[in-house]
Amino acid sequence: MNILRTWAMFIKELRHILRDPRSLMMALALPLFQLLLFGYALNLDVDRIATTIYDGDRSSASRDLIQAFESSRFFQVRAVVPEYSGVEQAINRSESLLGIVIPNDYSRQVAAGNRAEIQVIADGSDSNTASIALAYVETVIQNQSALVRIHAQQQHAGFTPTQPVEARMRVWYNDTLESKNFVVPGLVAIILMIIASLLTSLTIAREWETGTMEQLLSTSLRAADIILGKMGAFFLVGVMDTVLSVLVAVYVFDIPFRGSVVLLAATSCVFLCGAMFAGLLVSSVAESQLVAFQVGMVTSFLPGFLLSGFIYTIDNMPAPIQVITRAVPARYFVTIVRSIFQKGVGLEVLWLDVLFLLGFSLLAFVLSTVLLQRRMG
Repeated sequence: MNILRTWAMFIKELRHILRDPRSLMMALALPLFQLLLFGYALNLDVDRIATTIYDGDRSSASRDLIQAFESSRFFQVRAVVPEYSGVEQAINRSESLLGIVIPNDYSRQVAAGNRAEIQVIADGSDSNTASIALAYVETVIQNQSALVRIHAQQQHAGFTPTQPVEARMRVWYNDTLESKNFVVPGLVAIILMIIASLLTSLTIAREWETGTMEQLLSTSLRAADIILGKMGAFFLVGVMDTVLSVLVAVYVFDIPFRGSVVLLAATSCVFLCGAMFAGLLVSSVAESQLVAFQVGMVTSFLPGFLLSGFIYTIDNMPAPIQVITRAVPARYFVTIVRSIFQKGVGLEVLWLDVLFLLGFSLLAFVLSTVLLQRRMG
């Protein structure tokens, strides 16, 4: 590797990028478009659950229970139907996720101090959402039951009883419990992985297709010079994408940033180098730009979304899949970005993830250089 030859290759590739302003604007605009699209579309919050209620009792006690559901931000009472069949029809037509059935003896059982039964019907087509919704229903009913018990004891004993145990909950890192604070930082990492690998996966394959690689072979350039020069030019584009993505996350989505800007910048640069070297590795062995694009998508998009822990929790995956995820660099960068954004931790916690990214970058550089050298030879 020679610094002057690498610099010459860098200037040549940079001029090629600047000579095509439409592709440059697309490389800068596409990450922003994806971030805005997925950032608003990927909402994992389960709230405003469509609910239909059948009140068979029609008493003040049943109206208090209905009011408890209406006043909760987790439920949206679409209708209080006059017949039980209305609940079934609402769920069958996907107009409601939940059905609450209050029996006709509800107020009498409550007044007698007996256990009143309430039927809850949930659409289990989406099992995860249904489970969360049922947990919300249980919480509302328990709170309402506690209020009824306290009111009854107050009437009989003449004083307000106190709870023997008081739980004080504190939520760390995401006190508002908004899914965007979890999704958007991970989305930044995934988009950078896709864009970085796609930017470089076409460059060497394009040289072979257009016949300009033969001209490079006639010079004193070596494989390492070509790899580093091309990576350096596209690295500048990747840095701009990173800066824009972080600014959108902080100022558009209002994601709290608690960590070190320097650490985020340093780890992003390491990750960008690894992702771009991986793209160059694909481009070094691909026969055409079409093949390079397809392989680049398969090796960046699918592992990034499915195996990085971005959406699906890795601990819930089968054991063999968990082992495979350890070879996905996006998994470690997603952890780094989320930890810096939400927890504000430093290298004392993230050093192992950073070390893996460094190793991945070095390995991708060596493999891409060796394979390109063999093809050039």
